[in-house]
Amino acid sequence: MTDFNYYSLENAHEASGFVVVVDVLRAFTTAAHAFNVGAEKILPVAGVEEAIQLRKRIPGSLIMGEVDGEKPAGFDFGNSPGAISVLDLSGRTLIQRTSAGTQGIVRAVNANHLFAASFVVAKATAEVILRCNPAVVSFVITGESAARDGDEDRACAEYIQAVVMNEVTDKSAYIERVGSSSAGRSFLNDRNQTFLRNDFVMSIQTDIFPFTLPVEWEDSLWVMTMNGP
Repeated sequence: MTDFNYYSLENAHEASGFVVVVDVLRAFTTAAHAFNVGAEKILPVAGVEEAIQLRKRIPGSLIMGEVDGEKPAGFDFGNSPGAISVLDLSGRTLIQRTSAGTQGIVRAVNANHLFAASFVVAKATAEVILRCNPAVVSFVITGESAARDGDEDRACAEYIQAVVMNEVTDKSAYIERVGSSSAGRSFLNDRNQTFLRNDFVMSIQTDIFPFTLPVEWEDSLWVMTMNGP
């Protein structure tokens, strides 16, 4: 019997066992689309300067991400699945820095297995959990903070758990929570030029990719890859 636990960024270091770091809007939706257009690997980092220095060390690498939703100076791309999905990233190494998702990755230091997730890879992630049959699954809900309720990420985690437990009766009930979350409402405000409605629409597409986003610690770097068909 698998035990499911939930953590925020604040206590992500306590997450153990099979750890799934969830960021729906938009880090790991963007990451999945990057792999779908050919990226070879993604290196999640915590800081802007760290990302810029890492790009100098890795020829041909590119940086994507955000600070407070905006693309930082010196980054190649922002944190937009819509923008990433139309590129050709064949064989490229990406460096990713975001305010929530990548922070969860770098803080999940006690994971035995570590995966990034969003709705676009939710079912595939659940299927890996089923195959591994771990004693403990820990979800890191990266959107939860004093300023945000993070319910878009919690809904995704609860959906993955429900798939594992064969308890999904209405997928839409989980997806609707993305729009009603505090982050989701920002994307549905047409006057907001930072959080685009198209990125929201792409982020609620569910189970569209058959691969997962495993993350491993290699040569003093976190390395995310695509695992699956």
